[in-house]
Formats: sequence, structure tokens, C-alpha cells
Amino acid sequence: MALSDLLYPDNPKRRQELIHLHQELLDCMSTNFCATNELARVLNEHLGCTITHIQMRENSTVKENCDIIIEAMSEIQRQVQKIDSDMKEKLEPVLYQKLYDIKEPELEKIAIAHKVFSIILGEATSTAGIVAIKLLGSSLITLTVSKLVSLLAQIGASVLGGISITILGLGIEMILHAILGAVERNQLLTAVRSYEKHLAEFKAASEKYQRVIREVTSLVRQQVQ
Repeated sequence: MALSDLLYPDNPKRRQELIHLHQELLDCMSTNFCATNELARVLNEHLGCTITHIQMRENSTVKENCDIIIEAMSEIQRQVQKIDSDMKEKLEPVLYQKLYDIKEPELEKIAIAHKVFSIILGEATSTAGIVAIKLLGSSLITLTVSKLVSLLAQIGASVLGGISITILGLGIEMILHAILGAVERNQLLTAVRSYEKHLAEFKAASEKYQRVIREVTSLVRQQVQ
């Protein structure tokens, strides 16, 4: 038994907690990669965007993978902001304001948006107006993505950022060595608490992000059918 385990008898339990939390973090990140790609696909297909598909890099660190998602989400924000600017330019001020007026019937807003995209793209898909209104009219781009970008940056800058995402295929001792790095083993509790804090916030924001994307893609599928 390690000396640190004699001095800190809760360490074995904390090690297992740390491994479990790391797996949860990676699962959550993986789901966000998939959700971001699905959002990019919808934007590219229906609103004429050019957002690149992203892939989780198994040989990279948590921070490096956080940076990949951050860049993709930032590009989504930039292109959606351009869409909004284009709509503002093409529409009369009264019609543009209607798009964001919660009192206006959604079908009318969708018709306005579709007309604009027919002009911008030359020919718009039947779902272009729906996608535009659902994305621009929701908090997905302005709040949800911004929150996720902030949390991903925090995770990347924390003690978690330098950990490789491939360590889960290794033995427990190698996993612990990779996770702890320069952190002394008697600081396991600090590491566990750091994971718990970041993971709780990250999961909550991720679930909201993924839920809005599911709603949009579900509407797109219904329209196609």
C-alpha cells in the first residue's frame, strides 16, 4: 500500500471517483461533438453555411479537444450572425422586427425568413425558414453556445486540460498517473472536486444545447417527410 493511502485512507475511493468522472466528461464531450456536427449539417444544408465537420482526437488532450469544439461553435456563431445581418439588410425594418417579436405568429415569421433565403441563396429548401426562426429565435446561438464555450475554456484551462482522452484504455495505475500528473496523491480530493464542479455545469449546459438541436433536426425531418 502506498504511504499516501495510509495517511489518506479515502484515496482508493477517490481514485475510482476520479476515473468515473473522467469517463463522464469524455462521454459528454463526445456527445457534444456529434451534436455540433448535426447542427453544422443542418446549417450547411438549409441555410447555405460552410461549417467544417469536427472529430474528437483520441491522441490529444482534453484541452485540445475543448479547443476544437470551441472553434466550431465560434464559427457557428459567426455564420449565424452573418445570416442575421443578411436578413436585416434584405428586409424592411418592420418585417425584421417581426422575426424577433414573440407575439407574432410563428408561421408568418417562417414565411418571411423563407422569402429572404430564397433571395439570398437563389433557391431555398422548404425548411430554410423553419431552421432560421428556430435557431435565431431561440437562445441556442446567443446563450447556450456562449455558455458552453465559456465552460469548455474553463475546463481546458483547469487541471483537467492536460489529461489525454485515451487514458481510459490503460490500467488503473497508469490512468491515475496520467490524471494526477504533478498533483500529489494526497490532493486527490481537490482533483475530484474540480471534476465534479466542471462536470455538473458542463453536463447541464450540454443537455440544453443538445435538446435545442434535437428539436430543430426533428422539425427538419418532419418537414421532409
